Amino acid sequence: MAALPPNPVPVAYQGGTPAVPVWLNKGDNAWQMISATLVGLQSVPGLVILYGSIVKKKWAVNSAFMALYAFAAVVLCWVIWGYKMSFGHKLLPFWGKAGPALGQKYLVNQALLPATTQFYDDGRVETAMVTPFYPMASMVWFQCVFAGITLVILAGSVLGRMSFKAWMAFVPLWLTFCYRVGAFSLWGGGFLFHWGVMDYSGGYVIHLSSGIAGFTAVYWVGPRSKKDRERFPPNNVLLMLAGAGLLWMGWAGFNGGDPYSANVDSSMAVLNTNICAATSLLVWTWLDVIFFKKPSVIGAVQGMITGLVSITPGAGLVQGWAAIVFGILSGSVPWFTMMIVHKRWSLLQHIDDTLGVFHTHAIAGILGGVLTGLFAEPQLCAMFLPVVNSKGGVYGGSGGIQILKQLAGGGFTIGWNLVVTSIICVAINLIVPLRMTEEQLLIGDDAVHGEEAYALWGDGEKYDSTRHGQYSDDTSHNKASIGATQVV
Repeated sequence: MAALPPNPVPVAYQGGTPAVPVWLNKGDNAWQMISATLVGLQSVPGLVILYGSIVKKKWAVNSAFMALYAFAAVVLCWVIWGYKMSFGHKLLPFWGKAGPALGQKYLVNQALLPATTQFYDDGRVETAMVTPFYPMASMVWFQCVFAGITLVILAGSVLGRMSFKAWMAFVPLWLTFCYRVGAFSLWGGGFLFHWGVMDYSGGYVIHLSSGIAGFTAVYWVGPRSKKDRERFPPNNVLLMLAGAGLLWMGWAGFNGGDPYSANVDSSMAVLNTNICAATSLLVWTWLDVIFFKKPSVIGAVQGMITGLVSITPGAGLVQGWAAIVFGILSGSVPWFTMMIVHKRWSLLQHIDDTLGVFHTHAIAGILGGVLTGLFAEPQLCAMFLPVVNSKGGVYGGSGGIQILKQLAGGGFTIGWNLVVTSIICVAINLIVPLRMTEEQLLIGDDAVHGEEAYALWGDGEKYDSTRHGQYSDDTSHNKASIGATQVV
C-alpha cells in the first residue's frame, strides 16, 4: 500500500502546529491586532495632525514632532523594560519586575498576565489569571500603543515652550516611574486591581495621569511667551478636524479591545463610546451657543474628547442610557471648569496648559471614574472584573462602597503623578533646561528645528504686509476671531 502524501496545506495554516496552536482564537487575535492598530492611528497620525494644526503656525512642526517622537520612544522603552514592569510578575503592590519582551520563546506563547489571579481571603481562587487566546506578541503591542498615546496626550500641555531635548529625557523617565505604576496597579495585577477599582480602559491609567502630569510639568516648565498667550490661533481648523476624526473612530479599538476578546462586552464598549462622545459634543456646542452666542468647532472637538475620555473607565460596564448621562456631564462639567473656573481662578491662570489637557483629560477622567462607580451594571461587571459581585452605587448593596474605591483610586493616581512628575522635571532641569531659549520662543519652529510647516511666501522672502495677501500669525487685525471656545 502506497504511503499517504504529506499534508499539502502550508504549516502556517495547519491547526495544532506552532503557527496555529490549539489555544489560538483567530478571531480574538485579529480583533486585538486591529484594536492595537486603531489606537496607534489615534496617535500617529491622529494626534500628530491634531497638534500640528490646532496650534499657532510657528509651532506646527514642533508640536507634531513632540507627539511623533514620544510615540516612537515609548515603543522601544516598552519592549526593553516597560511591558514586564506593567504586566509581568509582581515586585511590589504597584511595581512589576522589569525585563525585556523581545525573545521569540516569550512572544509566541499564549498571552497571560501572571499577577492577575484573584483570591478570596481564605486563599481560594476567586477569578483565574487573565489568559487571552492569542500570543503574547499581540498583548505586548496592544498595551504599547496605550502607553504611547498617554505620553502624546501629556505633550499637549507643554506645547510651545518645552525644550525638545528636555522632552527627549522626559518621555522614558515618565513612562518608567509614572505610567507603568498606574498600569500595574490598576490593570496588571497590582493592589488597586485586586481591591476592585474599576478602570475599564484607562480613565485613570491614561487620562487622569496624563492630565495631572501635564498640569504639573507646565508648572515647572513655565508659561508660553506673553505674545503666544495673548494670540494663539489654530493654523488649520479643517486639518484639526481630520485629526479629531481619527481620534474618535480609533476609540473603537481603545475601548473595544480591552476585554482582550471579540466578545459581547467589547460590543457594548464600542457602542457606549460613540453614544457618550456624540452626546458630549452636542452638549458642549449647545453651551457655547447659549452662553457665547456662537458654535465653536474647537469647542465641539473639546466636547468630543471629554466624552471619549469620561466613558473610558466604564465603557463596557454601563448601560446605554448611562452612557448618555456620562455624555451630558462630560459635555458640561469640563466645559464649566475650562470656560468659567479657569478664567476666574488665579492658579489655573498662572499654569499655562496649552491645549487644556487638565480639563479635557484629568477632569473628564476623574468624572468618568466616579460615574463608573455609580452606574456600573452587575451583569456587565461580571463579564470583565476580577472581583465577583462588583456593581455601581445605583444598584444598591455594596455598590456604595464602589464609589469610595473609585475616589481612592483617583486620589492615588493624582498624588503619585503630582509628586513623581515634579521630581522628574527637577532632575531633568539639573542637566538640560526644561524651557526653550527666549529666541526659540520668539521664532518657533525655524529656530528649534530649522523647518517650517508652510511655505506661504517665496523662498528666502520675508513676510511684508503691504505686498502679501495672507495673514501672519502675529499680524493685528481690526476684526479678530472671537470664537466661543478658544484654545486655553
